[in-house]
Amino acid sequence: MPRTKAPIVQPPSLKRGDAVAITAPSSALRNDDSLKRGIAVFESWGLEVQPHQLDGRHWGYLAGTDQQRRGDLDQQPTPSLLACARGGWGAARLLEHPWPWSPGWLLGFSDITSLLCSRLAHGVGGGVHGPLVTTLADEPDWSQHRLQELLFEQIAPDLQGETWVGGTAQGPLITVNLTVASHLLGSSHLPDLRGMILVIEDVGEAPYRLDRMLTHWRLTGTLQALAGIGLGRFSGCDDPNLPANAEETFSLEQVLKERTGDLGIPVISGLPVGHGPGGNAALPMGVPARLDADRGTLSLERANQR
Repeated sequence: MPRTKAPIVQPPSLKRGDAVAITAPSSALRNDDSLKRGIAVFESWGLEVQPHQLDGRHWGYLAGTDQQRRGDLDQQPTPSLLACARGGWGAARLLEHPWPWSPGWLLGFSDITSLLCSRLAHGVGGGVHGPLVTTLADEPDWSQHRLQELLFEQIAPDLQGETWVGGTAQGPLITVNLTVASHLLGSSHLPDLRGMILVIEDVGEAPYRLDRMLTHWRLTGTLQALAGIGLGRFSGCDDPNLPANAEETFSLEQVLKERTGDLGIPVISGLPVGHGPGGNAALPMGVPARLDADRGTLSLERANQR
């Protein structure tokens, strides 16, 4: 089963004039305006966005049949960047049948976690956990600039978080939506996470469901084998009406601290990654990273280039 630990080689940095293909591997598109505004951001960077036929395409709640959506990801000639239009659900369905991953950059998050993880598990670099095309235009300037810098120069500034468990860790970086990645456990599409730095985020999950998922990761020994953990944004995952003295439930923070605090590895929280306002910092998959929980920082090493 391809759960590679070989060094991950990143594709060449983007340059002006490179081709971008818009893909829709998950749910059907609902807001054509947000798609157009996201495309305009790519064009402002000097990239050539290829024509697409995604408007109105759907198969039930999905953005087309499995064959159509797989075709989005297997375009020839291979564009320099595949940018995913939106999340939702459906990307994991495309992994049921084996197919070769093409080199190049793949950008997205949320449901796109399935594709990002599968590429990494098969030894293919270039995955970026970051804004979707339909969310890109609404990202703050710092987040858009970070993504541009990452794609064009393969560098990005450190991210600042809050120390929960001190210490430092180094290892390959992987960033995931917790719910989506939890459904890859036991498959060949989740990389071997031993010695890796894991950043997790989620949206709309009650604390008890996060508890259940993190317990699953603990039961498989996956969390215990990590080098370090970074916690991104968990938007809409806490009960805003929870009384301060509630004794018959746990808050989001209590669950996350209890499920990660006894692993004997560094943990930081509050990273600006994931769903919700404030910016979704782009993070490359599989590149060397350093988690300095004493300082509350996550930093990237310059990715290897061809």
